[in-house]
Amino acid sequence: METATTSPLKEKFLTSFESHESALAQINPEIVAGAKSAIDELDFPTTRTEEWRYTRTARISNEQWKIIENKSSIDITPFLIPNLNADVVVFVNGFHREDLSAISNLFGVSVAKMNSFSSVEGAQRADEANIFQVLSVAYCTSSLQIDVAKNTVVEKPIHILHITTDEKALAQARIEISVAQSSQLHLVESFISIDEKKSFTNRTLSVSVGENAQLYLDKIQMESDENFLLNEDNIYIAGNGLFTINTLTVDGGWVRNSLNISLDGQNIEANLNAIFLPRRKQLVDNHTKVNHRFPNCNSNELYKGILNDQSTGVFNGKVYVQPDAQKTNAYQSNANILLSDDAQMNTKPELEIYADDVKCSHGTTTGQMDENALFYLKSRGLGDDNARRLLTTAFINDVLDKVKNEAVKDYVIGELVNRELLFN
Repeated sequence: METATTSPLKEKFLTSFESHESALAQINPEIVAGAKSAIDELDFPTTRTEEWRYTRTARISNEQWKIIENKSSIDITPFLIPNLNADVVVFVNGFHREDLSAISNLFGVSVAKMNSFSSVEGAQRADEANIFQVLSVAYCTSSLQIDVAKNTVVEKPIHILHITTDEKALAQARIEISVAQSSQLHLVESFISIDEKKSFTNRTLSVSVGENAQLYLDKIQMESDENFLLNEDNIYIAGNGLFTINTLTVDGGWVRNSLNISLDGQNIEANLNAIFLPRRKQLVDNHTKVNHRFPNCNSNELYKGILNDQSTGVFNGKVYVQPDAQKTNAYQSNANILLSDDAQMNTKPELEIYADDVKCSHGTTTGQMDENALFYLKSRGLGDDNARRLLTTAFINDVLDKVKNEAVKDYVIGELVNRELLFN
């Protein structure tokens, strides 16, 4: 762990919001106070920090962010997903806006401010060396807890909509999801910015999937070149549980997804799928950690990137198979296409296996577009741009097919087509 005393850089960084009272202070003031003290002992990660080797944070740490509670009226209609028929939870600049949210009286579902600190505390301990997660405790803007009762199949998806509106806004919401035994929930989370104003969203999600429960999470990231987005997801799955996440990074100047999954029982299935299409000078960093702790579990990772212009991509996937996790099946795949000589992809799939009766594999490929296939399509009458888009569409189609909700899938495809990234 890197240690540091309070530096002028951190003092400048904290100036605009250090008087803000954390939304978690009333739940557990001691741990909030501890987080504030821990900031003095932590520094912002640099490229010398292994976990951040390819991702620079100076553009964040050198900025003076502000915690801004925007209470103005906002038309969220353009940001809703057509035909999804979902309940909607809205955050604006990291603050929960009940007036913009629309939650029906769902049987067996509770949506309220966080009333406990157990999983947050656990996540805090796990990430004690990560200054961004300490900051999200010390200066949390808003908290939310969604509980699904035992034996409940939630009929409608819940759409959590994160919107940033103000220049240099710092949004630090923390969300806890609990899906109890033998229950099922479909969660959609989307990230949007208005007017392309510079902002930093540092969102933390803690999820507990109970025994024989199922959670499907579609995450849609669609901000602008001026936005910084850091997602920390901590997922705990009990025996016979199923967890599927589709991370769909359509747009964003600086995006980092840190996904930590613990398989805490037998006969668990975890599926991690993602597409990312950075361009211009955008950066998308996907870090995954999957910890197999018990026998007879499966995990599958499929990450695909298409990089253009001077963009940068990162994939660092780690799978841990503990000594008791016999009969583990763990598969990890990262494939990437570089559309420009100036685009850069850094990929590092990793396996740490301490059991002997397992089936585990990992692989990665990064290359240019197939010139023979491109020539064939152009010889059949397609223009160069459409031929390239058709090939990129085919390349990521297997990931898009894993998005089971047709409304979400159509929405994402439509946004990619509008940005001229896919063939229509």
